[in-house]
Amino acid sequence: MKIYVDADACPVKAEVVRVAERHKLPVVFVANSWMRLPEGPLVERVVVEEGADAADDWIASNIGEGDIAITADIPLALRCIKAGSKAIGPTGKPFSDANIGMALAMRDLMSDLRERGDVKGYNAAFSKQDRSQFLQALEQAVQATKCGR
Repeated sequence: MKIYVDADACPVKAEVVRVAERHKLPVVFVANSWMRLPEGPLVERVVVEEGADAADDWIASNIGEGDIAITADIPLALRCIKAGSKAIGPTGKPFSDANIGMALAMRDLMSDLRERGDVKGYNAAFSKQDRSQFLQALEQAVQATKCGR
């Protein structure tokens, strides 16, 4: 079991490392450029070539059954689920077969509304509650994976 992190805009890098160290799990941070990341013996850094989906493509081609992906990118979450892994957003929202279709539909709807100017493109600020929900969701995903669920 490994944890793969879509690291470019991930606000919970330190939290991922904390949970990974507690469970002695390797973490792979994937990004389009070098960035400062938490250090540790279980932490691996992968810098992919420039490109809109280069990090996503790398994660999708390397992740496997029993792994966990951390990403806010819903299409990447879908690719990870199809590969047999779990996927969690940085706000703690777990993606699954049961909810990924609705998440994709909402993403497409909001994109269309932003393009038409019907809604502004502002995202809510990342909160302490989001961080807490993320830690809980990641812990649950690790426990479930260890138990074979």
